[in-house]
Amino acid sequence: MPRSTEFRLHERLQADTLQLGSTPLCEIRLMNDRTWPWVLLVPAMPDIREIYQLPEQDQHQLLTESSVLSKAMMDVFGGHKMNVAALGNMVPQLHLHHIVRFEGDPAWPGPVWGKQAPVAYTDEGLAEVRGRLEPVLSRLRLGS
Repeated sequence: MPRSTEFRLHERLQADTLQLGSTPLCEIRLMNDRTWPWVLLVPAMPDIREIYQLPEQDQHQLLTESSVLSKAMMDVFGGHKMNVAALGNMVPQLHLHHIVRFEGDPAWPGPVWGKQAPVAYTDEGLAEVRGRLEPVLSRLRLGS
């Protein structure tokens, strides 16, 4: 499905994340917290809160994009576990979190939410993580 011109990123996502690019379906956003490699996929469609509200073809596209992103992040960052979640309790706009987890990280083995205040990226740290993610971002931009 073509991207909607009516799509607007929720203000909380706009404030908490950094733009990495887009896919045929989604905005790719980096959570501005260097504690964990943490990327979000946000389907660029208005008024979607749940995966089941997407047209079936877009549900499949989201799963494909999420799987490509998850595998590549695990390959790049070498984590112990990939957490993928679509909670939406604080931000109703559909978005999928992809968080690489490491045994012994500050929240291990619990969830990352509310464990500590976010640690924003420095310019150097942001450049480094963008560089590490670039191969997968290129693949996602081309349609997985």
